[in-house]
Amino acid sequence: MNFDLKTLELPKAAAEKCDLLVLLVADGFTPGADALSAVVAQALKSADLTTKAGQSLSLYQAAGVAARRVLLVGVGAGDARGVRAGVQAAAALLRAPSVKRAVLCFAGAASADAVTAAVQTVAQASYVYTTTKPKAEASVLNRVVIGVADTAAVTQAFEHSVAVSVGVEFAREWGNRPGNHATPTLLADAAKGLAKHAGIQCKVMEPAEVAKLGMGSFMAVAQGSKEPLRFIELRYTGAAKTQAPIVLIGKGITFDSGGISLKPGAEMDEMKFDMCGAASVLGVFRALAELQPSINVVGLIPACENMPDGRALKPGDVVTSMSGQTIEILNTDAEGRLVLCDALTYAAGLKPAAVVDIATLTGACVIALGGVRSGLFSSDETLAQALLAAGESAQDPCWRMPLDDEYAEGLKTNFADVANVAGRPAGSITAAKFLQRFVGEFPWAHLDIAGTAWKGGAAKGATGRPVGLLMHYLLQAGSGVPAKLSPAKVKTQAVPKVAAKAPVVKKAGARKTSTK
Repeated sequence: MNFDLKTLELPKAAAEKCDLLVLLVADGFTPGADALSAVVAQALKSADLTTKAGQSLSLYQAAGVAARRVLLVGVGAGDARGVRAGVQAAAALLRAPSVKRAVLCFAGAASADAVTAAVQTVAQASYVYTTTKPKAEASVLNRVVIGVADTAAVTQAFEHSVAVSVGVEFAREWGNRPGNHATPTLLADAAKGLAKHAGIQCKVMEPAEVAKLGMGSFMAVAQGSKEPLRFIELRYTGAAKTQAPIVLIGKGITFDSGGISLKPGAEMDEMKFDMCGAASVLGVFRALAELQPSINVVGLIPACENMPDGRALKPGDVVTSMSGQTIEILNTDAEGRLVLCDALTYAAGLKPAAVVDIATLTGACVIALGGVRSGLFSSDETLAQALLAAGESAQDPCWRMPLDDEYAEGLKTNFADVANVAGRPAGSITAAKFLQRFVGEFPWAHLDIAGTAWKGGAAKGATGRPVGLLMHYLLQAGSGVPAKLSPAKVKTQAVPKVAAKAPVVKKAGARKTSTK
């Protein structure tokens, strides 16, 4: 899908030829002398429309309006939350087979956050999974114009949000694919495909190369599956090679049966989503390809299946990680941390500026935070604040969890340097404490996305989170200005305002969306 940003005040919006005109009406709407203003004013006066976020009124062939159909939508205060609710109210019409070109026009001032919300919500609403569903009808919507009164004020936000939407869609696509259509080999092929874009390189290591590196923990997880593991290394070089890269590590368990510690059968199909950390890294690199920012990024994906065949890892086994630390396996379903710990050791050799791992790691995080915020754990205050701020700016929020040393007590064992689980209490924290043992001398953060990476039930599917959060963090890091979190946005997380300086972004071509 193509997005355009256009200067459109209401008189010009009325003249736009399109299949659907969505007019976003905020509190305090002031009508002009044009046809659209008259329509909105009459609808508000008659109470057929209110500015409450998500309220809407549909019109056909309104007098003086070129659009075939008009949808008036309330967006409350006109902030990101209100715009998101308003555009969601228009989602069904945006997916209609008769709508190929749509215009979303703000009937008043539009902030950068509001434009971001509009773009990302349209992209989300128009996505249709078709890979293994050939009879599904893909969205016919191919062009969306975002109309604002002042394009200069929101151009950068628009360009960033379009690029992020491309990355989110890429992550959703790979997250949604079933395990037999997203094997470690196929995931590696997807990464190789990204290397066709400027600035991106890809290296894929197979079992023999991984064995030479001494990744005994990673290999132990993979040994129960006939599908061979892959260790994927993506590099985006947008700055001088002397600039230390930010390293993203995505958990790539392409299907998680639990291994010998077999999961319950109910909803086990959702364990195809256990590679959503890997999918988010792929999505970030797809977005980087669009924006071409001045920053260096490395993506690491340890990809394998966790299966229970005769060669599978057993409870009580002891394995040796790349770091040399031995690990007693008490539960084979705590496999994500076993592949991540070797990737963390590998990352240290890259001399990173910072490392962020992303994983659908624990059901405990779902219990703690649900599907609203991802769990954030970090040993570095500056990095933690930057990620918190990025999450708020991206409308992809996270919440910082503790890392007190006392939480590591349960990981002690008589038979190895560390056990891979510490019981049920504080399960997401003890998992993070396990990972922390393998962190080198670099700023590190862990994002537990088990509650946010996908939805279940009737809306089952990958969300593409936290691509937005990660991209906002990377772009801010590329600006050289540390991000800060506004206390007004998350009052209980007492941290200081978002820095305003923009990152340096190379000019890219036309913005298009594509495709525990």
